[in-house]
Amino acid sequence: MTPAPPTISPGAPRFTPPNLQQDQIASPSIKNPIMLSPENGVKTGSPVPHLSTPPGPPVFTSPVRPAAVPFRTSPATPQPLAFSSGSSLPTSSPPQFPNGSAELQQQLPGATEESMPAGESPCVLFSAHKLLKHKKLANVPSLGFGVLVSPGRETSTGPQVIHRDPHRCHNCGAYSNLYSNILIGSGQWQCVICWNLNGSEGEYIASSKEELRNFPELSSPLVDFIQTGNKRPSFVPVTDSRTSAPVVLVIDECLDEAHLQHLQSSLHAFVDSVPPTTRIGIILYGSTVSVYDFTEESIASADVIPGGTSPTQETLKGLIYGTGIYLSPMHASKEVAHLIFSSLRPYKLNVPEVSRDRCLGTAVEVAMAIIQGPSVDMSRGVVKRPGGNSRIIVCAGGPNTYGPGSVPHSYTHPNYPHREKTAIKWMERLGREAHQHNIVVDILCAGTCPVRVPVLQPLANASGGVLVLHDDFGEAFGVNLQRASARAASSHGLLEIRCSDDILVTQVVGPGEEANIDTHETFKNDMAVSIQMLSVEETQCFSISMQNKHDIKSDYVFFQFAIQYSNVYQADIARVITIRLPTVDSVSAYLQSVQDEVAAVIIAKRTLLQAKSYSDAIDMQTTIDERVKDIASKFGSQVPKSKLYRFPKEISLLPELLFHLRRGPLLGSIVGHEDERSVLRNLFLNASFDLSLRMIAPRCLMHREGGTFEELPAYDLAMQSDTAVVLDHGTDVFIWL
Repeated sequence: MTPAPPTISPGAPRFTPPNLQQDQIASPSIKNPIMLSPENGVKTGSPVPHLSTPPGPPVFTSPVRPAAVPFRTSPATPQPLAFSSGSSLPTSSPPQFPNGSAELQQQLPGATEESMPAGESPCVLFSAHKLLKHKKLANVPSLGFGVLVSPGRETSTGPQVIHRDPHRCHNCGAYSNLYSNILIGSGQWQCVICWNLNGSEGEYIASSKEELRNFPELSSPLVDFIQTGNKRPSFVPVTDSRTSAPVVLVIDECLDEAHLQHLQSSLHAFVDSVPPTTRIGIILYGSTVSVYDFTEESIASADVIPGGTSPTQETLKGLIYGTGIYLSPMHASKEVAHLIFSSLRPYKLNVPEVSRDRCLGTAVEVAMAIIQGPSVDMSRGVVKRPGGNSRIIVCAGGPNTYGPGSVPHSYTHPNYPHREKTAIKWMERLGREAHQHNIVVDILCAGTCPVRVPVLQPLANASGGVLVLHDDFGEAFGVNLQRASARAASSHGLLEIRCSDDILVTQVVGPGEEANIDTHETFKNDMAVSIQMLSVEETQCFSISMQNKHDIKSDYVFFQFAIQYSNVYQADIARVITIRLPTVDSVSAYLQSVQDEVAAVIIAKRTLLQAKSYSDAIDMQTTIDERVKDIASKFGSQVPKSKLYRFPKEISLLPELLFHLRRGPLLGSIVGHEDERSVLRNLFLNASFDLSLRMIAPRCLMHREGGTFEELPAYDLAMQSDTAVVLDHGTDVFIWL
């Protein structure tokens, strides 16, 4: 009997989580909106941030004092140093690497198998560092076993880079790695996944095992194989990912004066921040679509297209092959762009915000057509393949109520449910089409008018983009606009998961979908679970749930994660991560190896997948309670003379994290509008471990008058007159004065 294939949840939103940055703590406001940034939480990149971003909020220089009571303040997983260009709060712990991730990278290439910490890699976090041999206990669903994989995450010292083709198993497609047995006389190596013996074309022939350590893939758990232009005739070296990939702004013109003024100042700041070589396009939409032409240097002029239906081929041909210039490098069009934004006028008719005609769908279709138009680089006469993804950034102040993909103005419309269903399908199809053409659609919403998130979200999801809500078009919106245009995203991503025969992958949650068999190489007996990634970014994460197929006999189980993608400099990269975990009979030894915080994030992602509406979220609160009871009854000890069970002390932090999940914004009712809850849940399902953990369990800091921060447990607090309490919830910062 063949095991059932894993479910790659269709409910898992297909989009890239943004890099989230807390807002500036400047005023005594209660809540600050989400900010996109090139890092979230603790960044693990190189000391020099590799994205050109606007300056972040001020960094507090005063030290954080540890909490007065003994409790865990920082994630259990290794937290490399934060080199963030704008992380708003200082890290709570001094720069040390508790679980040996730093030593792991530094002891290479002389690392031996025995010295590798089990289950350690910055890109891969397991819910436990040991596996139970007994199938029945290992597969208890309330606790479960899984792994968080962050394919694009940068590592503190950078991976070992190899400029040649990898050696792969002829039988199952797995890569040679530091756990492979190698016959040094013949250079043959044995696959750890299927135990097949493979040749290495004589490359692994060596006089001693020590000599083999010179091969990075045989000494490091994480390596990047890189292929560049010499093997690919279409390769054109590009100095910066954003030199050739255009950014098109699609702007809502149905705004009232107050909102428009904020938007204009954000747009002017955006123009000043964009690199001079970036090509930019500007489109406005209301009941019609206005495509601005950069040929006129002293006036703002636009070609206008009806918004009620999708543009015809003739209309688009007239636009693309006409005399107008709709995409222009910033250095040539900065003055015109400022002129266009200064010429915007507020909405004049006496119509409520929610009822105004907005043809957002048609506008995005036109933007896609302009990006795909004749993309000849006139300076050289060469057609360049854009490095990375082109971007469409939608600035929306209300719902799509006119033309394709639209919904009626009012929820009470008799046909609303059917129209919404049709609109969602249309938006998803448009998003998929954008993804096929390497175009990412980000939707930045602002204002108090509901934007009907369920309709717009599929467009962002399917294209590999993100939807973010803001209170207004002011500073937070402006910074996000700049960061959205500067986000470096790689493309054509494929994630392959291979495990020892004892392990079955049961579910994958994250920004991807099941890969079609013709999109990647096939081997004779390739049992890999393959996921097509919609883009490859640093802050993405896949949550992968696994089970034992049967009782495990061996002492170790092997896992290999291979991520293939084209980076923004057009090089093809295969990142290979191989992890070996020991197996144990002892339940206590297993529980001691459980990483409470990773386990909590995986449980939360599986739970949130079921919470598609507010009523679902309420039901999920009950399942959290049942889950805690079940873990106690399966792994805990019974209280004498009672039917109650003690929760196992080895994982005592887990119920506290699940308590925060139950009452926090993801499942609780702290956040007011369902649009906001829906956006948070979508972000969470794809967010990195650091951000996910903060969204579940906030970090509480008390700011004293002297300028110091003290970290507190996030329990009930008694306020004091000389202190301010700052609650870092990942996507938002709450301040009590």
